[in-house]
Amino acid sequence: MREFTSPPLVEASTHRNATDLLMQRVRSNPDHAAFDVRTPGGAVTDPWREVSTAVFADEVRALAKGFIAAGIQPGESLAIMSPTRYEWALTDMAAWFAGAVVVPVYETSAAPQVTAILADADVRLAIGGSAEHAVLLEQGFALAGLAALGVWTLDARPGADLADLVEKGTLIPDSAVEERRLLATLDSVVTIVYTSGTTAAPKGALITHGNFVGQVLNVAAAYTEVVREGGNTIIFLPMAHVLARGLQLICLANGMRIAHLSDPRDVVPALGALKPTFLVVVPRVLQKIQASAAAAAAQKRLGRVWASAQRTAVEWGRFAEAHDADPRLRASAGLRFRRALFDRLFYSRLRQLVGGRLDYLLSGAGALDAELSLFFRGLGLPVIEGYGLTETTAPLTGNLPGSITSGSVGVPMPGTSVRLSDQGEVLARGVGVFAGYRRPADDAEAFVDGYFRTGDLGELDHSGRLTLKGRIKDVIVTAGGKTISPSIWEGYVEGDPLVAHAVMVGEGKPYLGGLVLLDPESLAAWAEREGLAGLKGLRIPDDGGAVQIDDARLLAVIGQSVSAANAKIARSEQVRRFVLLLTDLSEANGFVTPTMKLKRSAFTSRASHIVEGLYSQPPSPGVL
Repeated sequence: MREFTSPPLVEASTHRNATDLLMQRVRSNPDHAAFDVRTPGGAVTDPWREVSTAVFADEVRALAKGFIAAGIQPGESLAIMSPTRYEWALTDMAAWFAGAVVVPVYETSAAPQVTAILADADVRLAIGGSAEHAVLLEQGFALAGLAALGVWTLDARPGADLADLVEKGTLIPDSAVEERRLLATLDSVVTIVYTSGTTAAPKGALITHGNFVGQVLNVAAAYTEVVREGGNTIIFLPMAHVLARGLQLICLANGMRIAHLSDPRDVVPALGALKPTFLVVVPRVLQKIQASAAAAAAQKRLGRVWASAQRTAVEWGRFAEAHDADPRLRASAGLRFRRALFDRLFYSRLRQLVGGRLDYLLSGAGALDAELSLFFRGLGLPVIEGYGLTETTAPLTGNLPGSITSGSVGVPMPGTSVRLSDQGEVLARGVGVFAGYRRPADDAEAFVDGYFRTGDLGELDHSGRLTLKGRIKDVIVTAGGKTISPSIWEGYVEGDPLVAHAVMVGEGKPYLGGLVLLDPESLAAWAEREGLAGLKGLRIPDDGGAVQIDDARLLAVIGQSVSAANAKIARSEQVRRFVLLLTDLSEANGFVTPTMKLKRSAFTSRASHIVEGLYSQPPSPGVL
């Protein structure tokens, strides 16, 4: 199949712009609890303050008055640079009420990145999460030569925080805010989101009110089992990411309560306190949950029992997927018995660990190993894998409840068409596809025949399900002329909880090699369990480089994952030699994006001497 279209379920024309998503909810259920807000300085297990839809709208309107009083004009840009928190949501919506265009800036961005975004988006006013963020923003304005209206903070800062902005706007009438709110149409730009730039310099994507409204209405209609009144979620993705903002709008418009967390370490205790019904995660989170369960079982000398439980969960997940396709199917008596036994021993405890009320998990922002998806399905925690980009306002395709196929990223979202080019590139058109880049020159190669070029390779099956096959720019051509897409092998190896990233190399070489970047936190925990003090205390180089690890025991463990990955692909695509590396995987080192995706070219360029070293010796037959 070369193209598949899912017709829209709801037309966006029922809304004037994205602010109507809130206002319609205010009219239908003003007293519903829209947000759980953490007490400043309190523990995540302490009671959270409820904020109703009506109270949120009142706070939005008051802050919008402050923006108007500060001088922001309709269509001008307003930047937000802060960790994920309730006030981010408040500021975002208030800016829209004031008629401004929001420019999110990742809170981890370096000074040159901040300056470049402020200059490119012609930002007029900025909000920082803290005084430190405010300093970066003020310096950015000065270096960009912009005449700023001011910089305020979400944290208390006398004379320059949100409370002062609200005070500034007390003389602005409600009618002025309502007039501003209604100026934008569905075709108006609502936000400029800068791409994370794994293979190229960041570009400002122009996302419209219609993109958000179309996605919110159609995703909610397609996922009624997930998006439901009385449900709740925790958002701990960066709010600068379009997926987090889209998720928030979907929940706000449909009566799902939202809590925000800025520190991922707080997520697990918060799950028990807030008991979400739905959660968006990245695959790494699921890997760590599985690895933690295995480690806990091993400490209790139940390693073999857990291994059997894990196999049973995968088997039950596979049966559940088959049952979706044919409800007449019945599990064997043996499988039902084992599943019930391990549910009492392990599965029910893992469900309680994540709050005990989760209906579904959604995995995005990276490839999810099919067996890991089946494992969670077997636990009773189905994982909906989806796929999207900044330029598609997050979800482009997704599996649907009752029709989940592990290894696939699902069918096009309602109102979306996915087409494959002759080269296999995924092309997209529909309600979520953006209006173009801020710099028209960036649009030159971004579209073909009205379809956005994603840069991803894929395949469509007879039902319109998309399976990703890697990035066009990441393909490797070996000395023998074989063209290889590395992402499949890399994804298999990254399923090992000790591995943060796997990179296949071999451009122009006689065989393929692998750079395996270890997860420092997981490595330290593994070394402690194994009694390897030397590995536990390994120091990451200060110069941004990588240290190579030659420990035989660790090489053997990772070698099993490499061999397992090789066994799943053609011989010509297998890695013949690999090295283990430890490096700084923070955004500051320049190897990863704010969403923790690896910048392949930046890393392989810095590690070119390591790559050359891979080919100074013959390939290792032991990894085949």
